[in-house]
Amino acid sequence: MASVAAGYLPILLFLGVALALSFAFVVLPMIVSRFTGAHNPYADKVAEYECGFPAFEDSRSMFDVRFYLVAILFIIFDLEAAFLFPWAVSLGGIGFAGWAAMMIFLVELTIGLVYAWKKGALEWE
Repeated sequence: MASVAAGYLPILLFLGVALALSFAFVVLPMIVSRFTGAHNPYADKVAEYECGFPAFEDSRSMFDVRFYLVAILFIIFDLEAAFLFPWAVSLGGIGFAGWAAMMIFLVELTIGLVYAWKKGALEWE
């Protein structure tokens, strides 16, 4: 039973380090800002800045579809990176069939990128 529990020790250590770092980089600055006076919300500080329009208005308001296109492109290429890491690690075991499948996948993504590029989805005016 002790050998089974010892197998989980690296996972527990990783979890402990992750929790300590998340506390150090997220919670600790919030606490320090409360004590130093840096936490001073005012209208300019809490204004919307990421998407360019107020977040809490009419839910049926129209805005540019390019926000969706950029988000979809980000998801596609983020998934590509998520698939490439395990593939690269297991490439020795999966052989030529795994390599060919990934090459087909990458060609499909490249075709999608070229299509989006030609349609102007990467242009921002």
